[in-house]
This record gives sequence, structure tokens and C-alpha cells, in this order.
Amino acid sequence: MAITMGTVERIWRYPVKSTGGELLERAHADTRGIVGDRLFAVRDADGKFGSGKNTRRFRRMDGLLRLRSRYPSRGGTEWPELLDPYGTAVPDATAYLRRHLGRDDVELAREAEISHFDQLPLSVLTTATLDWVRAAVPGVPVDERRFRPNLLLRTPPGTRPFVEDDWLGNGALVGGTLRVEFVRSSERCAMVNEAQQDLPHSPLVLRAIAHSHDMRLDALATVVRPGPVRLGDPVILL
Repeated sequence: MAITMGTVERIWRYPVKSTGGELLERAHADTRGIVGDRLFAVRDADGKFGSGKNTRRFRRMDGLLRLRSRYPSRGGTEWPELLDPYGTAVPDATAYLRRHLGRDDVELAREAEISHFDQLPLSVLTTATLDWVRAAVPGVPVDERRFRPNLLLRTPPGTRPFVEDDWLGNGALVGGTLRVEFVRSSERCAMVNEAQQDLPHSPLVLRAIAHSHDMRLDALATVVRPGPVRLGDPVILL
């Protein structure tokens, strides 16, 4: 039986991995995810990409979250603009990144053979879960930017937090064409605590998620059938 899960409240795209992103009224998703999402990253001389953590593929680069990125047009295929902490586009992204990060071996690089994604291509979060996080850390400013979803869904009143768990292993129809398959949830790291723009640093955010939900929050999906997504689109669990 098909169940309406909610409607698309916000659409986010992050042209440069680990920077703040851009809000969209509509976008197109293909098998890679939202077109243009994390298509670029900050790469160092060892070939590792700037992130909030150190792994085999990623290198922690503090300060990236204080920046934002956007595409000059909605297409999401050209080189993006990098915005400084005041929201001003910088003329030379690589030169600015070297000054901002204090490293002379980094550059802005387009994705090639190695994916810039940490996990799966599409992250979906509900307002029910976001409201729970806010209640769990009173006094700490929280919005979806801490969790970097692609889609924030407005869920019906009374929806329980972490309802995303119920979707795993199921498909969903977004609008009339886009079809996705929910696979697993994201394991969160200290990046959710980090300061960005007007959100201050707080260790309480990750602590609350770790205590109540085993460090996991959102639903990660693959794109089964490409299509558009627009604000207000219904999302139906199949």
C-alpha cells in the first residue's frame, strides 16, 4: 500500500563537498544524485578530498564549513562559485582556499574516477526528526544545515522522530517521476557539531544522536528512476 510520507520542504545542493550549499526551488536527480551535488571538492597533493574527518579517501580540513558554494546557473554542470564567510563570491577559488586553509597544496577539483560522496547519493531528512534534535539540545541553534540533507521533508503532525528508519529497504516516488530506493541511514560524525555561518559549535548535537539513536540520522537512497524534484512535491512510500 502506498503511503504519503510528506512533502518536499527544502532542496539542498552542495556544489563543493564539505562547504555550505545552495537552496533550490527545483532540481533534477539522476543516478548520481542531485545534478551537480558534490561534483567538486577541495583536493590536496596526496589526492585526498577535504572533509570533516580523516579516512582513506578524505582529509579533515577545518574551515570549509564556514564557506558556501553555488552554481552561477541552475544547471549544476559548470564550475561553481565559492563564497567567503560573509557570502561574497571569491574571484579565484583555489587561491582563496590556500589562504583560508593555510595550505599551499590544495585546489578545487572536479570529480573524476573517485567519487566525492561519503556514502550514497541522496540524503533525506524529516522535519519530525529535526524537531526531535532541537528538543534534545535546548539552547543550541539547530537546522538541517548541520546534517546536510538533499531533501528535507515536511511530515504530517504526530509523525514520530526517526521515522526514516521505517523506509529502509523500500522505494518511494517523489513528485510524478523520480523514484528512489532507501538503503540505510548515515552514521554521523563530529561534523554535525561544527560551526557554520550562524550555527555555533556544540558537542551536544552528536552526543544526543549517539545516546538516543546509535549515531544514525536520515535515510540514504539511490536513484532508481531519474526525474525532477520540486518544492511541495509529495513523497509516497511504495
